[in-house]
Amino acid sequence: MAQVSIYFNFNGNAEEAFNFYKRVFKSEFSTPLRRMKDIPAQPGMPELTKTEENKIMHVALPILGGTEIMATDVLESMGHKLIEGNNISISLTPDTKEETDRLFNELSESGTDCVAPHDEFWGYWGTCKDRFGIRWMFNLASQDPNQ
Repeated sequence: MAQVSIYFNFNGNAEEAFNFYKRVFKSEFSTPLRRMKDIPAQPGMPELTKTEENKIMHVALPILGGTEIMATDVLESMGHKLIEGNNISISLTPDTKEETDRLFNELSESGTDCVAPHDEFWGYWGTCKDRFGIRWMFNLASQDPNQ
């Protein structure tokens, strides 16, 4: 079923923040905490320090009214830098690749910072900042039960 989530980027304290939100919303994580060390080796990926290995790659928490918040820690060693304005994205989880592509194509028209949807180890993913400065992510979970 299609879903909309709010995605946060943190500067190394995603786990602390989400444990706080978990307490506030009296909720449980909807997926296991995934750490940076859980990422399969990717071509050109820098080696992570021991500290970076334990940072959060992905966490998800249901809050109110079917809304889910998600997050990651931004690592400068991976070429990312957290600045105000790139710390929140609206994450869309359509039902099909076709709908994912349609939404990306329309929202990215005249946009910037675009990465077209493509296969990643967790599924089909892309991102863009639309012409109004809003960041969107597109996620279609892998249908492979081994992922």
